[in-house]
Amino acid sequence: MKVLVAVKRVLDYNAKPRVKPDGSGIDLSSLKMSMNPFDEIAVEEAVRLKESGIVSEIVLVSIGTQACQDVLRTGLALGGDRAILVETDLPVQPLGVAKAITAVCEKERPQLLILGKQAIDDDACQTGQMTAALLGWPQATFASSVEVTSEYATVTREVDGGLETRKLTLPAVVTTDLRLNTPRYASLPNIMKAKKKPLETLSAADLAVDLAPRLNILKVVEPAARQGGVMVSDVAALIDKLRNEAKVI
Repeated sequence: MKVLVAVKRVLDYNAKPRVKPDGSGIDLSSLKMSMNPFDEIAVEEAVRLKESGIVSEIVLVSIGTQACQDVLRTGLALGGDRAILVETDLPVQPLGVAKAITAVCEKERPQLLILGKQAIDDDACQTGQMTAALLGWPQATFASSVEVTSEYATVTREVDGGLETRKLTLPAVVTTDLRLNTPRYASLPNIMKAKKKPLETLSAADLAVDLAPRLNILKVVEPAARQGGVMVSDVAALIDKLRNEAKVI
């Protein structure tokens, strides 16, 4: 069984983003970039499926500039077999990414597509759902448990009311949640081996997809500074403030 895992290069979760002076976006210069944490979970799940003997090949895919090769090499060091970079200098948005992943799936014919439920840079939480729709594959989002056989994937997913279990006919799309697993660290020998693993670079033209953004960012601003709290002397004073100042009661 072949598994395709989509990974994204994002601002490292430990780094503090800064808004550009003109408000046109986030200034990423001199800031550390890394693999999206939810995608790390997706890679780990694919590697575990391979270690259990269910999966025979793990193919990683990313969409972006040449700089995205670093997260692909990281994924190869974690256990991926080969990688594909769909190179573009355009700002990628969920629909464009979904189109690119769909084209790669049609080219590679995987039995399972795994990706993080969302990216921590835009928190769109749309790519997995859009890709499943374009492919016409069944999907299970926010997975906290995945069991795979040669024909089916049984996924326990987190919903507002608790947990829901779905049985999907393969091929299928699964997006990963935090509680699915704990990603491993890449060992030095595997990091060295990853440098020799195949990494194919394709363009949007090679896949016949349009990655042009459909949305325009008008302005980016930092969140308003929070005001300090106040101490009240008793419950009556608290109720008075809630009623007359906050207007919540």
